[in-house]
Amino acid sequence: MKADGTGKRQVTNNGKANFAPYFFPDGKRIIFASNMDDPKGRDFDLYSVNIDGTGLERITFNPTFDGFPMFSPDGKKLVFASNRHDKVQGDTNVFIADWVE
Repeated sequence: MKADGTGKRQVTNNGKANFAPYFFPDGKRIIFASNMDDPKGRDFDLYSVNIDGTGLERITFNPTFDGFPMFSPDGKKLVFASNRHDKVQGDTNVFIADWVE
């Protein structure tokens, strides 16, 4: 949507929770967290989608929570929160990954 709130456009419609959207540095795609592939609705992974709602792609495949993705300004790094490798169940850690198209 535009800065003034007009021009809203829905880019996901999967009946699941989709949150923490963040634009790719190119401004043509959005990365976000969703539980769309977990029948129980507990596992969140990262996905990308074009700004027109096409081209949905799953980014992470982890049996725990992945969320809150953000790119570095140059687009070379992706940072996200995850419960993977937790010492105690439910611990959330921050991960930085090299982004390779």
